Amino acid sequence: MSEVMTQAVSALKTYFGFSTFRPLQAEIIQDALDGHDVLALLPTGGGKSLCFQLPALMSPGLTVVVSPLIALMKDQVDGLVAAGVAATFLNSSLEPEQARQRMRGLHQGDFRLLYVAPERLLLSGFIEDLRRWNIQRFAIDEAHCISEWGHDFRPEYRQIAQLRPLFPSVPFMALTATATAQVRKDIAAQLRLKDAREYVASFNRPNLTYRVEPKSNAYPQVLAWVRGRAKEAGIVYCQSRRSVESLATRLREDGIAAAPYHAGLTGAERSQNQERFLRDEVKVICATIAFGMGIHKSNVRYVVHYDLPKNLEGYYQETGRAGRDGLPGECLLLFGGGDVIKCEHFIAQKQDPKEQELARRQLRQMAHYAESQECRRHTLLGYFGETYPEPNCGGCDNCITPAEQWDATLPAQKLLSCVYRIKEHSGFSTGLNHVVEVLTGANTTKVRDCQHDSLSTYGIGRDIDRGDWLRIGRELIRLGFLTQDVERFSIVEITPNGREALRSRAKILLSRRPAPLQTASPKFALPEKSSLRQGSPGLISCDERLFETLRTLRKQMADERDVPAYIILSDVSLRQIARHYPTTESELMQISGVGEKKLRDFGSVLIETVDTFLKSNPKQTFAEEWKAATGR
Repeated sequence: MSEVMTQAVSALKTYFGFSTFRPLQAEIIQDALDGHDVLALLPTGGGKSLCFQLPALMSPGLTVVVSPLIALMKDQVDGLVAAGVAATFLNSSLEPEQARQRMRGLHQGDFRLLYVAPERLLLSGFIEDLRRWNIQRFAIDEAHCISEWGHDFRPEYRQIAQLRPLFPSVPFMALTATATAQVRKDIAAQLRLKDAREYVASFNRPNLTYRVEPKSNAYPQVLAWVRGRAKEAGIVYCQSRRSVESLATRLREDGIAAAPYHAGLTGAERSQNQERFLRDEVKVICATIAFGMGIHKSNVRYVVHYDLPKNLEGYYQETGRAGRDGLPGECLLLFGGGDVIKCEHFIAQKQDPKEQELARRQLRQMAHYAESQECRRHTLLGYFGETYPEPNCGGCDNCITPAEQWDATLPAQKLLSCVYRIKEHSGFSTGLNHVVEVLTGANTTKVRDCQHDSLSTYGIGRDIDRGDWLRIGRELIRLGFLTQDVERFSIVEITPNGREALRSRAKILLSRRPAPLQTASPKFALPEKSSLRQGSPGLISCDERLFETLRTLRKQMADERDVPAYIILSDVSLRQIARHYPTTESELMQISGVGEKKLRDFGSVLIETVDTFLKSNPKQTFAEEWKAATGR
């Protein structure tokens, strides 16, 4: 190890309380210290922020961090200050006197890191301030926002590129958790990165479990899920503001501490609800996709999707907000055929044909993920161009409880025959929704106008629910018996394989899950260690009574300092304390996340709490610890 990296490891322990780096952090930090441009893609919880925070501590000057959200800035600065790092932010949330004080500190060289929004960068006079502040590097967080190909494009990010000619010798670091190869290429081009060192970590989050359940009775399903994890924090994503408000209200009426978050609330309401969630005063936040980007709450234990996400990229990013601390997190998607119909309706409202085509392709990918019987981790990683090496991940519903095959020959024959009869009668094909309307005997204007109510297949599928018919249809498309042409209004037609199956009455097997997973299952419902793959972590075994005592103490200390609880110490740190019972400062310093400043600020009260606990409770012993996904 070079002398510089030896110093980096020392700073890592001093400020952040860690003894080792996570994958790729050391290489990125080395390149940053060497003055190279860097493009880094690390998954949520993979330690992106440390890649620019540590270099900022190890060299003179100021690191300017461009961040898209006010809450994200405050969150990161609170954490840095708690760790003893001189950091600040400038944004519209500050009172004029607060802003002036921070500007004075910047002029005096008091800070190592400054967080700003992209809109502020080119304000009159701010460029001249930047020139006087000895800028060490620019770090662009959530860099995918600069790309129109990304899932969260923000036009204001485009102006960041104007800094390049103004500061030609200052290195740039672009960081994101979610970007396809196309988006990464666009980021590098838009920011004018020069010979950038590019790092792409695995997209795999081994501590997360993925599951999809049929949306049969959505609210009771969510309520049972939340009640089964009453002490834990979670996010429930909905498609519309109305759904967010309705869900949050019903949960509160049923005794759950829940709050809404969406763009229809005032800025003050959104900030208040988010802050209550960060401080554990609210256990469940019901939100549209407006919530979550950059939120560093490490102890979110689950993410539920009440409605179908628009695309896999957004879904991956949203699920990634669970288990940031490396402890187990759960991701549940409630899926029904009606969700696809609703999404198709919204897509049809788009004016641009190219936007419609892209949205339909993304919807097909999302529906395939939800209905597929293959490993969900394999599907997710494959979307980003990564191959998952194992046939069974042991951490998704399809791998834990594989679907069963059922003889779907009769309904498949009915559906294929209906598609054939429509084309034969009218000379044109229709979309799958219309086929299902004919099968179920719907009395619609289109059915009557096309005289499809006179077909021999009209109404022969009334015994099967419309959503089930859509599911059967999509699986027949996936298996190659039907084809769907998105460019022609998503019409479905029989393929040669479908014609042969119809002619020969060949047996057709489709898949279905034997029974829904229990939503009220115990918390951290990862499978047993023996069935896990690729080092998936389990919950750190510890003295649960001491852990709860420490969690209460942490909340008190956080409230006294007006910061979220996880800023004080993470759940990982508390569980390690409740496992090893440290009663001296040297023992406490061995705990992950306890650096020198946190030892000074909280060490004595933590040691006293452990001592007091041991006076009335015996020490427990635990088997050899199974290393968590933090890699530390």
